[in-house]
Amino acid sequence: MLGHTAFRTPLSLYFITTTNMKNKKVFVFGNPDIATDSVPLSILSRLREKFPDISFLFLDPNEEWGIPDPLIIIDTIVGIPDVRVFHGLLEFSAAPTVSVHDFDALFNLRYLEKLGKLGDVIIIGISPKMSEADALIAVSLEIKQIFVD
Repeated sequence: MLGHTAFRTPLSLYFITTTNMKNKKVFVFGNPDIATDSVPLSILSRLREKFPDISFLFLDPNEEWGIPDPLIIIDTIVGIPDVRVFHGLLEFSAAPTVSVHDFDALFNLRYLEKLGKLGDVIIIGISPKMSEADALIAVSLEIKQIFVD
């Protein structure tokens, strides 16, 4: 879960990438065991139905993965009222970590950025207070805008 002023790493990880329009891949951050961090995952199957030309992949934040440019992430964002698009990691500040697990995803992304391996980053943030139906509609609109043919 990303916080507007903090970034929390959920247990599961997905991203959206747009390396080319014929080979779209989608990953989304989320944790099905934490209600406030499960909305991205709860809409995933319906996103797959709506966007059959996008491949949804599961990745662990502690493993290495290919880094597309731009890197597009869908995650829960604390402190926003609905869906909001963020352009880059600078819009997030580090919060005190509760555990090493909380530190992994933001640390890894910032580390990749520092090494020059991370290009543009777009984060589609979902408020933890949104209903699945509202989140699906809003995220779908953002995906359509990002993946304009």
